[in-house]
Amino acid sequence: MIIKVEISEETMARMLTGKRVEGTIGYDLMTGKKTFNAFHRRRHDHHKDELLGKLPWGWVKESKANQKRYTSFPKNMSLEEKLALMDRDNEMAKAVLIERELELIEFC
Repeated sequence: MIIKVEISEETMARMLTGKRVEGTIGYDLMTGKKTFNAFHRRRHDHHKDELLGKLPWGWVKESKANQKRYTSFPKNMSLEEKLALMDRDNEMAKAVLIERELELIEFC
């Protein structure tokens, strides 16, 4: 089966340069025309976060704009155990951030 689809000149130019074009094909009931609607997606240049320190129950990372701390515990722990582990992880995260700042000061 051969289906004729209308494609815009801009989309055709992108295809002729060898680029892949994603989109949808639509059918207009009123005119009976089939058209291709290209997705106009931006390229994502994702900067990967730098791992500053691994904690027993999480990590400390640094992105371009933020310093992040993550902690995760199993649900079957008691509240007291979770709070104690959070305090311990928090102290370790503080030590990681202090060490990071000292490295930056020594580097300058």
